[in-house]
Amino acid sequence: MERARLESARPLARRPLVTLLTAAALAASGLTALTSAARAADADLARNGGFESALDGWTCTAGTTVTSPVHSGATALKATPAGADNARCAQTVSVKPDSQYTLSGYVQGTYVYLGASGTGTTDVSTWAQSAPDWQQLTTTFRTGPSTTKVTIYTHGWYGTGAYHADDISLTGPGGETGQPPAAPGGLKTGSVTSSAVALSWSPVPGATGYAVYRDGTRVSTVTGTSITVSGLTPSTAYSFQVTAVNDAGESARSATVTATTAQRPDDGGGSSGLPAHALVGYLHASFANGSGYTRMADVPDSWDVIDLAFGEPTSVTSGDIRFERCPVAECPNVESDAEFKAAIKAKQAAGKKVLISIGGQNGQVQLTGTAARDKFVSSVSAIIDEYGLDGLDIDFEGHSLSLNADDTDFKNPKTPVIVNLISAVKTLKAKYGDDFVLTMAPETFFVQLGYQYYGTGKWGGQDPRAGAYLPVIHALRDDLTLLHVQDYNSGSIMGLDNQYHSMGGADFHIAMTDMLLTGFPVAGDANNVFPPLRPDQVAIGMPASTQAGNGHVSSAEVNKALNCLTKKTDCGSYATHGTWPDLRGLMTWSINWDRYSNWEFQKNFDAYFG
Repeated sequence: MERARLESARPLARRPLVTLLTAAALAASGLTALTSAARAADADLARNGGFESALDGWTCTAGTTVTSPVHSGATALKATPAGADNARCAQTVSVKPDSQYTLSGYVQGTYVYLGASGTGTTDVSTWAQSAPDWQQLTTTFRTGPSTTKVTIYTHGWYGTGAYHADDISLTGPGGETGQPPAAPGGLKTGSVTSSAVALSWSPVPGATGYAVYRDGTRVSTVTGTSITVSGLTPSTAYSFQVTAVNDAGESARSATVTATTAQRPDDGGGSSGLPAHALVGYLHASFANGSGYTRMADVPDSWDVIDLAFGEPTSVTSGDIRFERCPVAECPNVESDAEFKAAIKAKQAAGKKVLISIGGQNGQVQLTGTAARDKFVSSVSAIIDEYGLDGLDIDFEGHSLSLNADDTDFKNPKTPVIVNLISAVKTLKAKYGDDFVLTMAPETFFVQLGYQYYGTGKWGGQDPRAGAYLPVIHALRDDLTLLHVQDYNSGSIMGLDNQYHSMGGADFHIAMTDMLLTGFPVAGDANNVFPPLRPDQVAIGMPASTQAGNGHVSSAEVNKALNCLTKKTDCGSYATHGTWPDLRGLMTWSINWDRYSNWEFQKNFDAYFG
């Protein structure tokens, strides 16, 4: 600390020497002209240092903008560190070699850092251990003889509370930034669905990226020349424009194109036949475990979607999925194949949907190549056809899905296991048509954790599985009947209130479901938002009993969660971003465990929804 104070004081110690020089000495040395020129050249080089344009210009791991507290203007940065993330926000600035710069900003919070890296000399940082009110941080540096770009940043400290930053400036001579690129041409629409519009345009020389505007508002940035803008309202007209960007700035906007989304299909993406509020459960069809075996014919009529657990691969990367009925040695009361198939038909005749669920805890599936993808399609089709099933549930867990280090955009995935899964499911959907029921049961680690982390992260080191379901959900959202995230066997997850939420009560289910119905910036990037799902596409996943999994809650807590999300009552401390009476319902692991517990979960569902 003392050394930092001395270093910051050194520039002040030099100033009296200059002021004591005589006018004659100044003239003789040529410093008169240099002083005026230097003053004219100095400028604030930080882009959007007041965060008035959201996070434009900044790359943040866990940041957003807020309207209070602010140091000046209308908004400021709020960033929340986590156990493995210091909530860094950074931008790269063009500078001149061998030049002096002053970095300054106002901060608030515990352990807030402001610094510069890549200076070509000595990288600098300054920090406040405790700033209960706005406090100015200032540091200086000199660029190296060949330095043309410097990264300025702010961050907090791991696992501490949120910090705020505002009015960040970098003053000194500007570097050679060139010219902004020309406006893109050739903007046109592609496929249009009830909730998405595909756009493409011609590449622009010198552009490093493109910004997409919907009805005049910037909604996304991409590095390529195409995007699918999703999360749109059915039967609605939209206008779109695109700009090109580089280090020098942003181009003028392109010509405008318009598109009207399609009417929402009556089946809601394959949900034809489901009641307004549905009960979904997994049936242990290939094993018994401690809950015992339940015959298909003995499943009560309350269950609207029955997921057969599980179809599993012959090997992790084969794509060859097999569904084996529970053997008599393990399940003495197991029915014959003929009885099982007849019971499925009887359920379907009563309006129920019966699906094959692929994966589970032990069924790791990695479609690493096209051969595995094609085998997945053919083998899953064979199971669906043999048992006359209504569709597919994707229950990939463990290490089935992860993201390659260069895969950073959930809207344009590159990782083979992700791309091939999306392709396989689309092929199955096309084969069986609009009545094909598609559901997914990811863990919170693969979905809501994406609010903080996505893949390995911009600086590497994160778990590559973080948020890895997001590109799958996003690509298939128009085909998706139900998403029922497993709100159990989960660690604490940060909600949209930037607070951590843990299992054990209604609060966890409220916060996790609110994220799906509101949408959220992925990895804290306000320019990269995962759009909300429709409420009729969402069910809440819960354990049926204490034996079924960690995170079981009482019927009273289940009802509190439903009340909050559908009626905005019993919400506790978490403030939801809406009210969704069309929330589809509940999913549970499992039908077998609920029978073991005297059907407590099912009875409560029936009583709640009447």
